[in-house]
Amino acid sequence: MSVNKEVKRITTNTLQKMKVNGERISMITAYDYSFARLFDEAGVDTILVGDSASNVMAGHETTLPITLDQMIYHASSVIRGVNRSLVVVDLPFGTYQGNSKEALASAVRIMKETGAHAVKIEGGEEILESVKRILAAGIPVMGHLGLTPQSIYKFGTYTVRAKEEAEANKLRRDALILQEAGCFGLVLEKIPAALAKEVSESLAIPTIGIGAGKHCDGQVLVMHDLLGINTEFKPRFLRQYLNLHEQITGAVKNYVKDVKSRDFPNEQEQY
Repeated sequence: MSVNKEVKRITTNTLQKMKVNGERISMITAYDYSFARLFDEAGVDTILVGDSASNVMAGHETTLPITLDQMIYHASSVIRGVNRSLVVVDLPFGTYQGNSKEALASAVRIMKETGAHAVKIEGGEEILESVKRILAAGIPVMGHLGLTPQSIYKFGTYTVRAKEEAEANKLRRDALILQEAGCFGLVLEKIPAALAKEVSESLAIPTIGIGAGKHCDGQVLVMHDLLGINTEFKPRFLRQYLNLHEQITGAVKNYVKDVKSRDFPNEQEQY
């Protein structure tokens, strides 16, 4: 019997048990009530209210512009659609990096105003004080290492991280530091599969990969990529399960055509 099937609600403890049992963890992003409800019903273990909302919902080039208020709006919408999945919310850029008191205040606002179950923070040793302070308040924290999109201007590129030994060593160290601090899990983004395997095996807490190979304890994808709503983004790590871009534009073209030709509404579609 899988751990996932035994529980009414997925918690951080459930994810820990899944790792111990070798049961893979599924995670997908969501930003609104309707999709969150669908994903929850489909049996997804974890829903991430990602700061990728900045890109896919608001049309920004990076994740940097999204505000705490906007993340709270998205997370509140998602929570209303969820009965079973664990909901994790990204702390957006600028709400935790320089000041651990501000980090705690941001995390408290997310938990109080949205009803979410945990927060996610990018970075390692440099944000340790913020992680500890949030955890001390009883708020579960998920870490995020490798390609950290909030630092995109520092990297200057979205290419694979930690290919060089120095960066790989820092990632190994940061992963252990975050585990020791009390993080319940870790996202590993766009790093070599061999390094992700090594880190996943060295940790007691679960790892969730995106572009980090098959040896992580779980996987996460952005819903717009997985469902083929967004067709411009085609990295090697993405498996597209639908082409909604094609299906939606086709449906709307048919609707426009039917309105123009006065075919819609017909006699049966009026009162």
